[in-house]
Amino acid sequence: MITIGVLGLQGAISEHVRSVEACGAEAVVVKRVEDLEGIDGLILPGGESTTMRKLIDKYGFMEPLKEFAAKGKPMFGTCAGLILLAKELAGYAEPHLGLFDVTVERNSFGRQKESFEAELHIRGLDEPFTGVFIRAPHIMKAGKNVEILAMHDGRIVAAREGQFLGCSFHPELTEDHRFTELFIHMVRESVAIHE
Repeated sequence: MITIGVLGLQGAISEHVRSVEACGAEAVVVKRVEDLEGIDGLILPGGESTTMRKLIDKYGFMEPLKEFAAKGKPMFGTCAGLILLAKELAGYAEPHLGLFDVTVERNSFGRQKESFEAELHIRGLDEPFTGVFIRAPHIMKAGKNVEILAMHDGRIVAAREGQFLGCSFHPELTEDHRFTELFIHMVRESVAIHE
């Protein structure tokens, strides 16, 4: 059985754990650097990216997360997690982890009160998926090896580059676990390659 870690510093942690378990995989909440050992893939949840960055620095996660990525292990960033993964952030000199070849703009769909749901057509899923957007970022620019998985209102809201998956919305806040399943499939493939 594969094990998916959920970075447990701040944000929608239990919702991601529930979604991973609903897909038949084991979920582990990653609260210490040592918890990265023995997991096959990692979810960076939605939450507040500035707070998450402070906690990543406080608990010494920055280099271990980059090392985790360097091993080729899949990483999935939702909302704030996408901001953490991005190589570039609009209006900011420095990215956070700087791993995923996209440029992301924060809060591009408005503030908390402008939260909304939208039917999305996601590449790889047969039926539309309901995306929950809460102070959501979007991908302004994607590198040449980035596959665009979904658009909304002319903006990229889900993409994949090799081991990295990112989305603007919160798939864990619905009862539809197909987007989480996409990530779990990536992790299974990765484990099979590295065995």
